[in-house]
Amino acid sequence: MMDLTIADPKGLIRESYRIEGITPGECRSIFMDWALSLPVDADTRAPLLHLLETYGAQSDHPMTTVLKHALIAPETPKRRGGRAARVPN
Repeated sequence: MMDLTIADPKGLIRESYRIEGITPGECRSIFMDWALSLPVDADTRAPLLHLLETYGAQSDHPMTTVLKHALIAPETPKRRGGRAARVPN
């Protein structure tokens, strides 16, 4: 199990759950601060899962929604070059 001081070094996520009436937009802003505070090459999946395990019981909290959405990885774009890019399937 990951230590919370590693998953949330500045305590930003913890504090967001303590703010009454916090909006989804404020949660997204706090999440961006959290993400930018991690090392550039850090894998965010493990800390996100740990944070959800720790705080996710508050399923109606907007930060829980933000954390769940952060786990959904976008599809990797595929480069189509040459003839494949010019000719439709």
